[in-house]
Amino acid sequence: MIPTHLHGSYQAEDVTFLLRLTQMASTEVQEKERLIQSGQKHYSQMISVESAPSLEHQALFEQALDQGALRLATEVQALALALKQRRPNRPIVLVSFVRAGIPLGVLLLRALRDLEVESTHYGISIIRDKGIDSAALHWIRERHDINDLVYVDGWVGKGAIHTELERSLRPFYAGHTIPFVVLADPTGKAWLAASGEDWLIPFSVLGATVSGLISRSILSEEGGWHQCLYYEHLAPYDVSQYLIETIDSLRKTLTETTPLTWSDTLRAELHTQSQNTLQWIQARYAISNLNRIKTGIAEATRAVMRRVPERILVQNPNDPQLQVLKHLAKHYNISFEVLGQEIAPYRAITIIKKAV
Repeated sequence: MIPTHLHGSYQAEDVTFLLRLTQMASTEVQEKERLIQSGQKHYSQMISVESAPSLEHQALFEQALDQGALRLATEVQALALALKQRRPNRPIVLVSFVRAGIPLGVLLLRALRDLEVESTHYGISIIRDKGIDSAALHWIRERHDINDLVYVDGWVGKGAIHTELERSLRPFYAGHTIPFVVLADPTGKAWLAASGEDWLIPFSVLGATVSGLISRSILSEEGGWHQCLYYEHLAPYDVSQYLIETIDSLRKTLTETTPLTWSDTLRAELHTQSQNTLQWIQARYAISNLNRIKTGIAEATRAVMRRVPERILVQNPNDPQLQVLKHLAKHYNISFEVLGQEIAPYRAITIIKKAV
């Protein structure tokens, strides 16, 4: 059944999605790419069919979870402790971005509550070039002090979402840093990140089936909250709650967590290196539109699943963190181009094929 109150397939106390359910005809991937690149439509105005992951893809998710579970649990705990330290004696309202921010937001909510921090968690839409869902944000601000809000995403690729945050929220944070939290940030742009390393985050390798069966958000043409689909047909493959329970149970067994190292010096180094790499790739492949470059394992993987890739760049083709990407590359017949440290701090980058 489609949920009346939108919690997706998560437990109601773990997240409330401030999205409106809708129905929309699907757009074939190649046609979607043509419409996006020709400027006829924005990506948020279309959606393609999300198919069930293959048995091999599901097995690779299990492998990624097995390899990354301890790291993910440890980093969730470290982020929760850092948030409590930075916001002492205050409630924390987690505003996670659909979809990549939702699993992290759920895990952080549970960790914060275990630390006796009063916490609430919402899932809202933010769309590149269009900004944050202002109607949903207004709804939150009517109920919570904006100084208690923390914005959550899974990772940073190039920093497009950070740019949208700056554009959308700067009037609310004059003179202050927008509290933007992620697991992995190779660009150094986030207010708080567990690390600057590009690594295989387990929930990055699936779509709706690890995100509460919620689709990517869809821009609302008539105003109001942004929209989404609920993928009931994918329910037999849903591992959203399984991921949460696996990581949360492991986190509860941790006896000691090392404090985060997220200094201004580290952030500056990452920012310089990532920007230099982007510029180098643009020049090497004569790419004028930065949106065709999807940096980092997570974005590179999702781009292969949802877009029309031209090539995949990797540091090391034998990197065990690239197993899912290698599987998808083989499935879609996309070759790896090995460039070594030239693409650091990223371990993988997907370049979208020019359609027009």
